[in-house]
Amino acid sequence: MEYRRLGASGPVVSRVAFGNSLTAGNQLDDRAASACVRAALDAGITTFDTADAYAEGRAEEHLGRALAGVDRDAVVICTKVGRGGGPGPGALSRTRIAESLDASLRRLGTGHIDLYQAHLYDDSTPLEETMSAFADAVAAGKVRYVGVSEWASDEIERAAELARDLGIELVSNQPQYSMLWRVIEAEVVPACAPLGIGQMVWSPLAGGVLTGKYKPGQQAPAGSRAVAAKGGDVSIQRYRFLSDEVLTAVGRVAELADETNLTMAQLALAWVLRNAQVATAVIGASAPEQIGRNLAAAEAVLDPELLARIDAALGPVVVTDPGLTLSRMLRAKAAATPSPATL
Repeated sequence: MEYRRLGASGPVVSRVAFGNSLTAGNQLDDRAASACVRAALDAGITTFDTADAYAEGRAEEHLGRALAGVDRDAVVICTKVGRGGGPGPGALSRTRIAESLDASLRRLGTGHIDLYQAHLYDDSTPLEETMSAFADAVAAGKVRYVGVSEWASDEIERAAELARDLGIELVSNQPQYSMLWRVIEAEVVPACAPLGIGQMVWSPLAGGVLTGKYKPGQQAPAGSRAVAAKGGDVSIQRYRFLSDEVLTAVGRVAELADETNLTMAQLALAWVLRNAQVATAVIGASAPEQIGRNLAAAEAVLDPELLARIDAALGPVVVTDPGLTLSRMLRAKAAATPSPATL
């Protein structure tokens, strides 16, 4: 396993991280989830990603139990705040951050979070308040580093400026990124690079579509994320990843994988890791053996000719519009929804 610093001043992370967004407390029971964490540790993965919103807090609880007894200094625990929350103070308000942070520490069974990330941008809370709350968490020793997830380039730039004014650094962004979903390339990555902000990307296998297990014109396999994980079907269907057009294009890439002696999943993960701005890619697993198989990608080198052939094989199904960064999509959706006063 290779290790790299996350951003210019963040923690040292494994090139592949383990995430439990749709597995622990949802698709898997405690025993199976713990087996996946042990397999990740055995494979050299040191970086574990979760969030307070995953499985209504159960994902953090599962991860805390699975890491109990592991040398705390040997692992990087990452979690998030700011998705949902219901009525009351904003999701990234000082009050919500303080409450959620203490709850996450309790569920994870740890005294500090290595990387605390603002899950989604919160239009209802002044950004100054959010970053000040993060700075206070760092000063209190509850958080080592701070980052964001799925923010647009202008939001990231403003947050980084405020963070530095407060004496902390914004070290990371966690966006979706894969062969199929490249919306960060046009604006987010160019904005982050000069600021020393690294990318900790999620869904490098496009929700499992880039494993090749989904076939055009066929039902999704039993037990797959599209049918077995609560929320998994929505996250895949949201981006049309299961359309026949996309799956046919993925089949063409699978033929290229056969020529490289890599599995389709390994090729997809290697494609993401070849981007110099990607410090780590977060993968999930529903079985321990999946982790070891996929990690061969961490050392794979893809030549320019192969990369060009991948682009040609995927053709028009690749999504590049920076307006589809999740933060911008949610902002556009909110703007298009009539307020109660206009109904």
